[in-house]
Amino acid sequence: MITPVAALELVGVAVFAVSGALVATRLRQTFVTACFFALVTGVGGGSLRDLLLGIRAEWLGDRLVALVILLSALAVWFTPGRWWRERVLEWADAAGLAAFAALGTAKAVEYGVQPLPAIVLGVISGCVGGIVRDVLAGIPSIIMRPELYVTAAALAASVSLIALGLGMPRLPALLLASAAGFGLRGAAMIWKIELPAYARGITGDPDDPERH
Repeated sequence: MITPVAALELVGVAVFAVSGALVATRLRQTFVTACFFALVTGVGGGSLRDLLLGIRAEWLGDRLVALVILLSALAVWFTPGRWWRERVLEWADAAGLAAFAALGTAKAVEYGVQPLPAIVLGVISGCVGGIVRDVLAGIPSIIMRPELYVTAAALAASVSLIALGLGMPRLPALLLASAAGFGLRGAAMIWKIELPAYARGITGDPDDPERH
């Protein structure tokens, strides 16, 4: 029987896998490529998290994960392209980002990781899959833009850590953390909330305006 927490993780895998398959289809790749993009996006962050924790990647022992990834790729491949507008990709990515950041932090805490490194592992869980997807696709990664992305993952991870530390039951804590991260990422997409970029010139650069 699937526990509610396991179901939340499968939902995170599914939405991330959809975002990966969507990128492949928009690049007019084959179905095999779409499945591969779905795989690396769906489990990339969690796999790196587990590697850093020194444990076997969780999805290798759960046959449902591979099935969910395949079904996600099939759903994208065989449905009309008009169903998958650009915003669908962004919202799917936002949902996966928040869910995996919360789940990654909770798992790190389970393995005795200290609070700050646990948050870092949560951010890795949430961000790495999307980063790998973008690198493979040859498109600018979201982390290279000033939009709130890693910040949203950090919020989800932090809320997860705090809620669990206060004794909140695991599922409500993860749902609250996921909602917080998703809300921040969604607000950033809707209202174009961005972090300020570095504006100072680089010392030694002949084009640096501060040298003139």
